[in-house]
Amino acid sequence: MSRWDAYMRQALDLAVSPDAPRGENPRVGCVLVDATGTVVGAGYHRGAGTPHAEVVALEAAHGRTLGATAVVTLEPCRHVGRTGPCTEALISAGISRVVFAQPDPTALAGGGAANLADAGIEVIGGVCADDALEVNRAWTHVQVTGRPLVTLKCAMSLDGRVAGPGGEPIAITGPAARALSHRLRSEVDAIAVGTGTALVDDPHLTARDAEGRPVARQPLRVIVGEREIPSSLHVLDDAAASLHLRTRSPREVVEALRDRGVHHLLIEGGPTLATAFLEAGLVDEVMWFIAPRLLGSGPISLARLTHPVPVVVSAVESIGDDVLIRGRIRP
Repeated sequence: MSRWDAYMRQALDLAVSPDAPRGENPRVGCVLVDATGTVVGAGYHRGAGTPHAEVVALEAAHGRTLGATAVVTLEPCRHVGRTGPCTEALISAGISRVVFAQPDPTALAGGGAANLADAGIEVIGGVCADDALEVNRAWTHVQVTGRPLVTLKCAMSLDGRVAGPGGEPIAITGPAARALSHRLRSEVDAIAVGTGTALVDDPHLTARDAEGRPVARQPLRVIVGEREIPSSLHVLDDAAASLHLRTRSPREVVEALRDRGVHHLLIEGGPTLATAFLEAGLVDEVMWFIAPRLLGSGPISLARLTHPVPVVVSAVESIGDDVLIRGRIRP
C-alpha cells in the first residue's frame, strides 16, 4: 500500500458518481492534494463534451494548485478533442506530481504520463490499478479489442433445462437471482436475444427495480436473427430502444453494436444465440445461475459445441436459494 492509496480511493468514489457516464466515455475521478496532505480540489468527468476530471478539480481548487499533487484514476490525456489536453492544464496549473491508477490504452490519448515527465513533473502510475480497471472494465475492453465486452448469462435447472417441456417460458430462479439479473441489465449498454426467444418468450428485456418499476437507465434491446418478428412483441414497444439485427453472425452483431457506442453486451438467450457466440469466441465472461429444481424435460442451456470452452471460475455465490457461478472465458 502506498501513501496515495487513500486519496486514490477518494478519486475512484468520485469516478463512479451516479451521474458519471457509462458507455462511450470512461469514468474518471481526480483529487488535488497540497503539501500538507489536504485535499484542495476534487472532481469527476460527467460525460462527453464536458470538462475532464482533472480540469474540474483544478477549477474547484481556486488557484491552490502550485506544487500540489493530482491523484487521478486514469492517465491524463494528451490529445485535443471536445476539450483540451489534461496534461497541458496540469502543467499550466503548476502541479508538481501526478499519481494515476490506470494507463490510458488508447493511441490518441495515451502517453500523457511521458508528456508530464518531460515537463519536469513527477509521475507515479499503477496506484490501485486493479480497482480502476474494474471501474472502466467495458470501456477498456473496447479500446484494447475493438469490440464490446460480452457477458453470457444463463439460468437453468439442476438438469440443465432453461424452459418448460414445450419450450414455454417458466420461472426457473428465485426472486433474489431475478433482482440481480435486473440490476445487471441496468448496468450494461445492450441486451440481446435471438428471434426464437423473442417469438416464444415475448420478453420485455427491460431493467426493473425490486417493486417491478422500470429504472431510469435502460439497455438497448437487440434481437438477433433473420426471421421477421411482429411489431406487437413487447421487445419492440416504447419502453426502451430496440434494434433488430437481421444476421446470424455474432461478429456482425458486435461490430454493429460497437459502431453504435455499445461497450458492454449481455447475451440472455436462447441456446442457439449463446452457442453461436461461444463458437465464435466472442464471449468474455459468464454468469451461470443454477436453480435447485429438476424439470425432467425441456430445452437445455446450450446447443452442441464443436469444442470445449474452458471457463476460469472467479466466484461461486449463493443468491437466495440459487447458485451463481461467475467466470471468464480462457482465451
